[in-house]
Amino acid sequence: MGTKAGVAGSGRSENPVSLADAGSRLQMVLRAGAAGGLAGAIIIWIYEALVWVGAQHLMPLAGIPRNATGLVFGKAFQESIGIWAYVVGTGIHFVFAIGWGVLFALIWPYFRRRGFEATLVALFYAIFAWIAMHVAIAIASDNHPNYLDPAVIIGGFMSHFCFTIPLALIVKKMLAPGDSANLKR
Repeated sequence: MGTKAGVAGSGRSENPVSLADAGSRLQMVLRAGAAGGLAGAIIIWIYEALVWVGAQHLMPLAGIPRNATGLVFGKAFQESIGIWAYVVGTGIHFVFAIGWGVLFALIWPYFRRRGFEATLVALFYAIFAWIAMHVAIAIASDNHPNYLDPAVIIGGFMSHFCFTIPLALIVKKMLAPGDSANLKR
């Protein structure tokens, strides 16, 4: 006698349907995370344009795309590569946003099964993401804002709320369990 839907006598349970389902689920998670991350990346830049540039006058509008280059590699490198700082900074911004989006999409089903609202999870995820990213930035570069300044912390959390809340709502919608095209519970 063999195992359930497995190879007779092998002791392994291989179900090609479940492997295909797992691949389809992973593809949906990756797609949802990337879509949410991209949307969040655009919305956080809108927040920065309105608040950091328009209201607080912390930087010129053109400084937003190149900001990530300076944070990751330092201001000297940012200045040395000229216009390429915009390309590198934009790439860093969107790659990290997609990465954070995919990570949220991977953990979201766990919280959904336990009855949590996506926006509540997003609030804590924003704080976690801000802390993790800025600890890494502080390690990688010595040219960054004072991360112990309450204004920097509050501004950082606010900007990351603008990133994670749309991210969470998009992931929640795209991975809704009722739709047969979406990830099942």
